[in-house]
Amino acid sequence: MMRKLSLLLAGALMGASAMSLIQGGASATANAAASDTYKQLSIFGDIFERVRGQYVTPPDDKSLVENAINGMLTSLDPHSSYMNAEAAKDMRVQTKGEFGGLGIEVTMENELVKVITPIDDTPAAKAGVLAGDYISKIDGQEVRGLTLNDAVEKMRGLVNTPIKLEILREGADKPINIEVVRDIIKVKAVKFRVENDVGYMKVTSFTEKTFDDLQAAIATIKKDIPADKLKGYVLDLRLNPGGLLDQAVSVSDAFLDRGEVVSTRGRDPKDVTRFDSRPGDLIDGKPLIVLINGGSASASEIVAGALQDHRRATVVGTQSFGKGSVQTIIPLAENGALRLTTALYYTPSGKSIQGKGISPDVKVDQPLPDELKGQDVTRGESELKGHIKGVEESDEGSGSSAYVPPEPKDDLQLNYALDLLRGVKTDPSFPPNPQKAVMNQ
Repeated sequence: MMRKLSLLLAGALMGASAMSLIQGGASATANAAASDTYKQLSIFGDIFERVRGQYVTPPDDKSLVENAINGMLTSLDPHSSYMNAEAAKDMRVQTKGEFGGLGIEVTMENELVKVITPIDDTPAAKAGVLAGDYISKIDGQEVRGLTLNDAVEKMRGLVNTPIKLEILREGADKPINIEVVRDIIKVKAVKFRVENDVGYMKVTSFTEKTFDDLQAAIATIKKDIPADKLKGYVLDLRLNPGGLLDQAVSVSDAFLDRGEVVSTRGRDPKDVTRFDSRPGDLIDGKPLIVLINGGSASASEIVAGALQDHRRATVVGTQSFGKGSVQTIIPLAENGALRLTTALYYTPSGKSIQGKGISPDVKVDQPLPDELKGQDVTRGESELKGHIKGVEESDEGSGSSAYVPPEPKDDLQLNYALDLLRGVKTDPSFPPNPQKAVMNQ
């Protein structure tokens, strides 16, 4: 099959070259390149047939081809990849921010699915699932032996369909059986709370819901804290891996009155796209502090970079991840999708953060608890094998610790931001002066 494909492709390439020669439009260099390409494709076809015919156990043809495609893409950079139909579907679910499911945040522990927390007002919470529960069976099937992704896939499904869970709960002398009816689960992209006289907003990811969730969070904070008592806001982008570019632009725009948010530049020097903010600051000019760390990547770096360059916010924390590349999702009909790096993005002042990251205005290190000391919790693009070398990348590289304490009282970076807003601490970078912003001309 592949041999025939290679020969047909060879014929097409050779035919194209012959036609070009007749028309006088092809150079010797182009012919040599086409011949080289054919030779490489021919080698691939030969190896494919050898593996199919002689490998010790019969391989799956589909897996061989998918892995060959992925090998080609991952050799380009760490973020280009092929997604089969199932993986493409999962990606769409993640970016949409809603799915048919139970409404629980889970992890894998001791070969069982552990419930971190049931989301408020979801089927799981209403059915009595509690934080700390262990799910041992899903519709009668043992969880042991499944991966976390497999288990999550089994729990997701069509709305209004039931699912039976067997739960092991501390203090219970026997397993608890619970039936849950799936419903639409809307994942909150923004979690917020009032810290006395400060509004705290944590953006967990950039999905289709992020800007709407942010608007709702700001509106609620304004209701809860009178304007004359409100000291300002903290925008927490730590551990945020990124997401949709348009949502990063909208979130940045929420705090900016004018100016460029970000630009993307492709392979062709003329291929530059600029994204600008519109008039209107949702927090009415109140002071803003952005928190970042080694877990802040991509879209979160766009937001931090835009607000920092415009001197609209003071950035507190440690060096961000340094992922400054843009991936375009190219659908391949029923065959999944291609995730391909097509551009790099630049902050309003014209800086690329690829392989470098965003440097905070105020560096505040977060100490590790005893149980994590000695473990590597540093994250950075510059550590990834085959990453695209950034224009501004230095020997120091990008990234930093990606640890955030579960308890706010232990969170040095958050408490430093609160002290700045309340005047307990002072720093030359706070409050920032927009008049000193230097933009790319």
